[in-house]
Amino acid sequence: MSLEIIYVFAILFLVIIFFAFEIFPVDKIAFFIIVSLLLFGVVSPEEAISGFSNTATITVLCLMIIAIALEQNGIINILANGLKRLRVLPILLLIPAFMLISGTISAFISTTAVVIVFIKILTELSLKFNIPRAKLLLPVSFAGILGGSCTLMGTSTNLIVNSVASKFGAERFTFFEFSIYGLIFLGIGIVFITTTSFLLPWDANSNLDKEYELDEYLTSIEFDGDSDFIDKKIKDTILYNDPGITLLKLTRKGISNKSPGKYITLQKGDKLLLYCDMESLVKIKETEGIIINSYHVEDNGEDEINEFDSDKNTIVELLMLPGAPLLKRSIDELKNKRINGALPLAVKRRKNIQNVKDKLLNTSIDKIKLKVGDRLLVEVPKDQIDQFSTVENMAVLKEHTSYTSVAPVKKTLTFLILLAVIGLAASGVLSILASSLTGCLLLLMFNCIELSKVYQNINWEIIFLLAGMIPLGIAMNNSGADVWLSSQLLELMSGKQPTIIIGIIFLFTMLLSGVISNNATAIIMTPIAISIATASNLPLKPFILAVLFSANFSFFTPLGYQTNTLIYGLGIYKFKHFLIIGGMLSIILWITASLLLGNMLATTE
Repeated sequence: MSLEIIYVFAILFLVIIFFAFEIFPVDKIAFFIIVSLLLFGVVSPEEAISGFSNTATITVLCLMIIAIALEQNGIINILANGLKRLRVLPILLLIPAFMLISGTISAFISTTAVVIVFIKILTELSLKFNIPRAKLLLPVSFAGILGGSCTLMGTSTNLIVNSVASKFGAERFTFFEFSIYGLIFLGIGIVFITTTSFLLPWDANSNLDKEYELDEYLTSIEFDGDSDFIDKKIKDTILYNDPGITLLKLTRKGISNKSPGKYITLQKGDKLLLYCDMESLVKIKETEGIIINSYHVEDNGEDEINEFDSDKNTIVELLMLPGAPLLKRSIDELKNKRINGALPLAVKRRKNIQNVKDKLLNTSIDKIKLKVGDRLLVEVPKDQIDQFSTVENMAVLKEHTSYTSVAPVKKTLTFLILLAVIGLAASGVLSILASSLTGCLLLLMFNCIELSKVYQNINWEIIFLLAGMIPLGIAMNNSGADVWLSSQLLELMSGKQPTIIIGIIFLFTMLLSGVISNNATAIIMTPIAISIATASNLPLKPFILAVLFSANFSFFTPLGYQTNTLIYGLGIYKFKHFLIIGGMLSIILWITASLLLGNMLATTE
């Protein structure tokens, strides 16, 4: 073993430790890899930064931009609203239905983006229709991972494996080349998860009610003199037609109506008390003519009414912890004495009193005093957000991007551009890199997305991770570490059938992806698999596919794949759910894949 190989294995060992114990964020680990390889002389300066120009990195970046455009232009929301109609199905049909839809969409759109949308949908369905999200979120995440393995653009891992393999002389995969295997794995996953769903916990609306006093945010609105809402009946406005809004009380000239009917005509000066979900609340905030939780400041004899400027301000959710400086203060006090420039918009309270709705109807939001566990939604200047992170005993939970209505033509164009990208790549007219670049250009040319939004929403950690890990693969080749390691593995596998060799590679890769990221695993294992196939004088593609699939199939831990980490962080699953259900699924897929790829070896020899 040469000194260069020792250097590479030492760096690789440290990287695995950093990933496994989350010592540093992935972008810092990426820089560590680049600089370490460069200083030890196992890559040239050009090779050290080659990951930033790698086709896989740029393709992943382009696909992220397209996914952002789909979300911002409402395409994903249209799909989400359609999914809500499935709520009438029994749970044993709902699970495979959601899994099939999640898997299908994930074959063409970022799996992470798809699962985030499902989290929102299932949380809403759980609150409104008592549907147990714990029975559905893990299946949806698993199906998204399996569906992403069906096409070349389904997941970044597929693109990385394809890119790394081509650099080692392997033939590139076409768009649907391995889809039949992915569909088989998806089908197995749907059947297995549906059958074992009884092992999943059951959380329903009855459990969620224990957490919050209110299911949604409480706020009040008024209308200015030029509002289009004046002289309109309630039934003809979004206050009635938006399912995310519940009208609780109407106050007119000091007289309160606790059951305002839909035929009441709105007038200037009316004050309405509402329950709103997050999306509807932000939509109201940006609707012209509506003043949300208004305040008036007399300045030089003129009244200044709060107006939302999405370029300067943003909306932030604050959690009140014990000892928070805002505790026992009323909303009215906070409006008059703004903290760090923040204007309170709405409040969500912890459950601690009986007959919540009746008590709220007999008071106003301005008189509510904050208590421990309450969540306060505030409008704050963007340049002052950081000040809240330094306020003791008050946690910034989330910054919400503002809602803007999207013209139907933009929705149509965005969807057509997605279809064009898929069609060009799938037909082979353009490479997936060329088609995704073309799609991004079209989105920009037709103003379907702004670069400023792209900069804010891109997951740059993944881009830096790819850019940092790709030089590690180059270093393994330059130093001969991949050949040395594959020769050691070949000695262990000598005399064994090719199917068993593929099974061992599949198992080792799958276990490694449960410790470090699937992308990092793919970059490390692809050169090794190719070296083993070459030394064994066997076709390359079955070995490359073994890495491609197994790097994605880390179902037995919530840490190996980002979507599993997301749903695990919701607190409705325990580690054992992944270990038991995911572990059994991983074993079934391992055996199935080994047999299928082994058969592929026999047919291609």
